[in-house]
Amino acid sequence: MEPYLVPVVLIAVFAAFAVSAAAGFGGSLILVPTLALVLGTKPGVALAALLLAANNVVKVIAYRKTLPYRQAAPVIVLVAVGAALGAKLLVSAPERAVTLAVILSFAVAFLVESFQFTRIRHLSSPLLAFASGATSGFSGTSGPLKGLAVRGLALDRLHLVGALSLTSLVGDVTKTAIWTDASLLVGEDYLIALACLPLMVFATFLGRRFNTKIGERGYSSLFWAVMAGYTGRLLAGL
Repeated sequence: MEPYLVPVVLIAVFAAFAVSAAAGFGGSLILVPTLALVLGTKPGVALAALLLAANNVVKVIAYRKTLPYRQAAPVIVLVAVGAALGAKLLVSAPERAVTLAVILSFAVAFLVESFQFTRIRHLSSPLLAFASGATSGFSGTSGPLKGLAVRGLALDRLHLVGALSLTSLVGDVTKTAIWTDASLLVGEDYLIALACLPLMVFATFLGRRFNTKIGERGYSSLFWAVMAGYTGRLLAGL
């Protein structure tokens, strides 16, 4: 990495952690394209997963009192299975195919959002969870589908963020383990994650504080703002 890019990456990392802590998801919206641009698609996607996995550990600790284990369990299992399959595809996939998958994942989310999912979100939640894990494992980001899958559980904002944090943690750890075994992640990458720990703690504190101040209506606006961000990335890639 060129020295002049280091501050840009650190700012992106901090912003990703703060958004993720406030909304429960959205970190990959910032982190994946930044690291993919700086390091290349595959290394960027892999390092983003490692950093987000570590950050999700901090988030789970921060939201430990509002973790809906029972309600989120089916979604978490399906995300993990999907992420494992998608991560294995990334290992053997051509670079161009992985790049196109990033765009495709947003296209799928955009199509899902074109329908009124509120009436069927409980039924569609398992399918969205599996698709979320698969697209995350293959392209590095699953935000729109994951957001819809967990929102289908009809939780209040703190438990929703807790569920998103748990789901993200399991998915990112699954991908990280597979990519470490495939040598996409090495010891140097883990040292980078360790060096980012202070940023994770500070950003998570700020994000959680923001979440507790905005109320249910404010959080709903934040949730859909993140979803709009993913849609914006979709349109920019067309």
